[in-house]
Amino acid sequence: MKRACQAGGASRARVRSRSTILVRHILVEPSSSTTSQHDQTFGTSGIAPMERPSRVTRFFMGIVAWAEHLNFKHAKLGNPPVYDNATFPWSAEVEKAAPAIRAELDRILVRKDELPTFQDISTDVKTISSDNGWKTFFLLGFGVKSEQNIKACPDTWNAMQKIPGLTTVMFSIFEPGKHLPAHRGPYNGVLRLHLGLIVPDHQGDELAIRVKDQVCHWEEGKVLIFDDAFEHEAWNHTDKTRVVLFVDFVKPLNFPARLVNWLLMHMAIFTPFIREGLDNHKEWEKKFYAEAEALRNRPN
Repeated sequence: MKRACQAGGASRARVRSRSTILVRHILVEPSSSTTSQHDQTFGTSGIAPMERPSRVTRFFMGIVAWAEHLNFKHAKLGNPPVYDNATFPWSAEVEKAAPAIRAELDRILVRKDELPTFQDISTDVKTISSDNGWKTFFLLGFGVKSEQNIKACPDTWNAMQKIPGLTTVMFSIFEPGKHLPAHRGPYNGVLRLHLGLIVPDHQGDELAIRVKDQVCHWEEGKVLIFDDAFEHEAWNHTDKTRVVLFVDFVKPLNFPARLVNWLLMHMAIFTPFIREGLDNHKEWEKKFYAEAEALRNRPN
C-alpha cells in the first residue's frame, strides 16, 4: 500500500491549507511538546484533556503516558508512520476476503441512516467530529464483541481471525464532504488497518488520509496499515460515500513493553472512557435489532 502514499512537500501543504483546526486526541494529560526522533508526540496541546473525577482513572492515564514511551523504545518493527504491507504477511489474506466483506457491507448499508455516528458511541470523539458525516458499525470494540453485528457479518468476522492481537473492528463510513481534522490516536500500543471497500472516483488528493507527512489514498480491496499515534487527518471531498473496514490490532513489541501493553489492554475496559462507549453501543444495538424484528413481523 505504500505505493499509494506520497511524502511531504506540496501534498502536505495542500492538506494543511484545507484544515483550519488542529486537534490532538489522546488519553493523557497535556505536557510540554515531548517528541521522539520520528516526531511522534507524547503529549497534547491546544485541547483540554478528557477529565474524569476518578482517582483510579487519573492513575491509569499516568501509566498510559509512561507506557507510550516504553512502546516506542521497544517496537519490534520500528516506528514508521505507514507500514509496508509485506511487514504483515497476513494482510494478503485480509485482501482476499474483500469481496465477501463488501457483500456484507452492502447489506448493512441498506439501513445506513440508522447507523450511529462515532460520537454517538464514544462521546469524547466530539473533540474531532460533531456532525453526522462519520458513521460506524462495530463488530468488536476495545476487545468486546457485538454478537448481533458479528452474526450479520460472519465472513468479515472470519477474515479478521487472520489478524493477531485484534482489538477493534468496524465499518467506517465517511459521507460526502466529511473532513476529520488533524489529531492523534489515544495510545501507541496498537496499529491501525484500513481495508478499502467503497472508494469513489476522485481527482488528486480530494479523497485521502495524511499520516504525519505521508498522504495516502485508499484503494478498493487493498489494505493500508499505519500508526495512528502519529498526527493524521482524513477527508472525503467527493460527492459519494467512502467506506473502509477499520481495524486496530496490538503493535508488535519486545519485552518488557509487550507485557506492559498486555496488562494495559486488559485494564482499559474498566476505565469510564471505554465503559461509556460500550454502554452506548449496547443501547443502540438493542434499538437497531428491535426495529429489524418489528419489520420482519409486520403483517403484509
